[in-house]
Order: sequence, then structure tokens, then C-alpha cells
Amino acid sequence: MARKFSNTARRNKFKFICMGLLLCFSIAACQKAADTTKDKDLVFVVNLVDNEKKVQEYLNYHKKIWPEVEAGFKKAGYRKIKLYRFNKSIVMIVTVPENADLNRMGQVAESYSEKCKAWNQLMSQYQVGVAGAAPGQKWAQTEEIYSFVNP
Repeated sequence: MARKFSNTARRNKFKFICMGLLLCFSIAACQKAADTTKDKDLVFVVNLVDNEKKVQEYLNYHKKIWPEVEAGFKKAGYRKIKLYRFNKSIVMIVTVPENADLNRMGQVAESYSEKCKAWNQLMSQYQVGVAGAAPGQKWAQTEEIYSFVNP
């Protein structure tokens, strides 16, 4: 036998469903609003020294980044850091907030722990600047020349 609901019961059920949907939409909107900071990707390049043993050491260090280094990245506000390799060239993609001050972020990351500064000094011995970089400059920031986005 089909269950019959009174008009009041139907209205209450309808109100309950509407309130539930409204709550879901409100939560989703709040979550989206909480993350309104836009990010940007910055791309840098560096070459590794012309010494296969040193290149392997560099790669081995990057298989297990020191935890203090990643904690420093987090504290400084880096969203994501990725490294790619082709032979002796390294490409680094850094995702940061759109209004980020990279110099300041680097200082914050290094100040997190002595190990952060030690890491940068250690990695520096494996790196050489790319052609066209300023004297003493190792990492060079690239310029975006093309972008395709499929929304």
C-alpha cells in the first residue's frame, strides 16, 4: 500500500530537501571563495656541471630532498616546485601566488632552518649558468612565448 503524506508533511520534506541543497551550495561557494588567490608558474633553467659523477650525485640528492628544505618551501608559500632534466639541463617550474615576491620567499625558505641554506650551497656546486646568463648567475628565468589552454 502506498504511503500517503499530508500536505504539511510534504511541505516539511520539501523544506528539508531545499535546506540541504542550500547548505551544500553554500559550503561549496565558501570553499571556492576561500581559495581565490591566483597562482602563476615561473620557469627557470640551469645547467649541471660537465662531470657525470657530480650529475649523478645531484640526481641522487633530489631523490630524497631533505625534509627541512620542503618545510622551508611550505613556510615561504611555494605552491609547487617541479624539476625536469634533459642531459645536463634542468628546468624548474615554480608555482607561487600571483603577487609573490620571489626574493622574499627565498629568504623565508632559507631562514626556516640552517639545512635550507646548506642545501642551496650544496646544490650550487653542481650548477652552472646557461648561455646568456649574467656572470655568476646560475638559475635564469625564462620568458613564456606560447600558451595553449583548453578550458
